[in-house]
Amino acid sequence: MTNISRNLILGCSLLALSACGPDEIASPGTGGDIIINNPSPTPSPTPTPTPTSGGVTAAAGCPTIADAQGLTDEGTISGPTGEYRVCATPIRFNSSSTLSYVPGLLYRLPGQVSVGTDGGPAPDNSDGFDDTDVELTIEPGVIIYASGSSFLNVTRGNSIDANGTEDRPIIFTSRDNILGLNNDNSSGQWGGVVLSGRAPVTDCFQPGATPGTVNCERQVEGAADPNFFGGATPDDSSGSMSYVQIRFSGFVLSGDNELQSLTTGGVGSGTDLSYIQSVNSSDDGAEFFGGRVNLSHLIVAGAEDDSLDTDTGVKANFQYVLAAQRSGVGDTMIEADSSNGLEDQTPRQNTQVANFTFIQRRSGDQVIRLRGGTDYGLYNGVVIDQSSSGTPCIRIDDQETIRAANAGLDDVGPPRFNSVALDCQTNFRAGSDGVTVADVEAILTSGTGNTLDYDNTIQNGYLNGANEDGYMPIFDVTSLSSFFESASFIGAVSASNDWTQGWTCDSAAITFGNNTGNCLTLPVY
Repeated sequence: MTNISRNLILGCSLLALSACGPDEIASPGTGGDIIINNPSPTPSPTPTPTPTSGGVTAAAGCPTIADAQGLTDEGTISGPTGEYRVCATPIRFNSSSTLSYVPGLLYRLPGQVSVGTDGGPAPDNSDGFDDTDVELTIEPGVIIYASGSSFLNVTRGNSIDANGTEDRPIIFTSRDNILGLNNDNSSGQWGGVVLSGRAPVTDCFQPGATPGTVNCERQVEGAADPNFFGGATPDDSSGSMSYVQIRFSGFVLSGDNELQSLTTGGVGSGTDLSYIQSVNSSDDGAEFFGGRVNLSHLIVAGAEDDSLDTDTGVKANFQYVLAAQRSGVGDTMIEADSSNGLEDQTPRQNTQVANFTFIQRRSGDQVIRLRGGTDYGLYNGVVIDQSSSGTPCIRIDDQETIRAANAGLDDVGPPRFNSVALDCQTNFRAGSDGVTVADVEAILTSGTGNTLDYDNTIQNGYLNGANEDGYMPIFDVTSLSSFFESASFIGAVSASNDWTQGWTCDSAAITFGNNTGNCLTLPVY
């Protein structure tokens, strides 16, 4: 039975909202290219010396890597934690290489750094491309930094092996973070990490291409070296990432085009993603364009747009998702798909999120926005509005999003909510295309175990309390997919199993207890 003891109806007019749609890697729009301007490599920076109060001593030199271009020794850079040797990576890794952990050494991205050369949409050479099969391995404890429009792009047919540990996470961050110049609101200081794969996508770049086929690609466009993603290989692999922090990313490339901490395009189910922390992205915390995505243990702290953005036919499973805004900063916790005239292209997005804690702190239009005909399921989670004037928990737009299931349209029906607890002043708001508050409420109340007058007992800003760990009933998410594991609680982090410990950093949005320290500084191992 759905427990309903508060029903506040918010009437509203339609608002023109700026949000990240399918037409670019991280900015609003209605279905065009995904554009990343790739400027000429920036010259090596002249580091600004900072008084060194830490104990780190610069490494004697740069290690040798397998790639023939090697690493470029750029001298040293100093910050509050000490002095470091700076080793710039090649602009393109043409051979499988390892960035090893060396005390007192940092790696720098000197522009758009590509892992391999794009191997095309097919895993064989039927598309006229041969795979370069380059793997970039990053060892635990490695710190990689960049500035401006620089970012890392793993191209199709190539992969990344970036697996830190609880004791030594891998950190992607900005130059200002190294120098100790950042504050709690710093963001947008470099690009981010982009994974490009061969799984199906929609909103094709090529006119007349059939969505979801090998001929349907989307573009990661650079002035000198354009790259694409998409294909027809659902189980494609772009490698693996775990125990990774991505800090202060989201550089504005041009106009409304921005990157975010982590962007996947057409990534396949063979890609292994877990234990990833996004800190102060100037755009979305993470965005997923098409493909088949499975990700567990995701933290989004202080994103300035949406915390979790999904689009262009992605079929995604997420479990244990913790997202919290900085005070007065951010847009929605979830934005799913765009209303762009391409709503019935297939594969249709179908995203499932289990065991989540969402903490909204900015007064806005909604905490969760589902639109564009998306299929979406939320299970075993808690939505908390801490904004000053109250933000409605759920908004649904477009008749395509709430219509009945239709196998011919790859449509499983209206959004699904089971064992979801809403702790908001206002639960629902009306959406576009005639979707009313009553429609949204009816969809939620048709699920099981939902509560609309929930009193959260979240502790320390993120950790489950008695109400979350003792919530009943719990939906069995193992029935949804073999990806999901059984959990006996709602929310992201159980008090009996705090998976955030050891590898995370503390920010203005969430603090975990000084694991690797404050996100404004570097850990010293």
